[in-house]
Amino acid sequence: MAKFEMDTDFIRKLADVLEQTHLGEIEMADGERRIRIARPQVTVAAPAMPMSMAPAGAFAGPSSAPAAAASVDLAAHPGAVKSPMVGTAYLAPEPGKAVFVNVGDKVAAGQTLLIIEAMKTFNPIKAPKAGTVTQILVENAQPVEFGQPLMIVE
Repeated sequence: MAKFEMDTDFIRKLADVLEQTHLGEIEMADGERRIRIARPQVTVAAPAMPMSMAPAGAFAGPSSAPAAAASVDLAAHPGAVKSPMVGTAYLAPEPGKAVFVNVGDKVAAGQTLLIIEAMKTFNPIKAPKAGTVTQILVENAQPVEFGQPLMIVE
């Protein structure tokens, strides 16, 4: 087996791509050689914007649940709808259109809840079961990671 030589300039370029795109990791392979670059995941809770300050027609944002404990607890919630991929979440089919769902909406199994764009492809995220949307945990155009809870359907 040939010695694996590292190209540190290439590794720095990959790290720059991670930073610019806000992706969690990049993995590349060339034959039997593989390199994986990942950045630590940090969950930061943004303060909720009072509804009186929200712009007219704003998308429904995350629920008012305490965000500090929410990231761990919500991932294990039985009604959590998790992201199947890394990408950008969109709550509406296109800018200026109504959101797919709002908190309190009743949804049918298989109904589109949001879309995630990954590599220029828009992927519908569908309700795994019928129920009521009790929380929306992402904002429109927010980058999301694999396995991240997006919504709660109870």
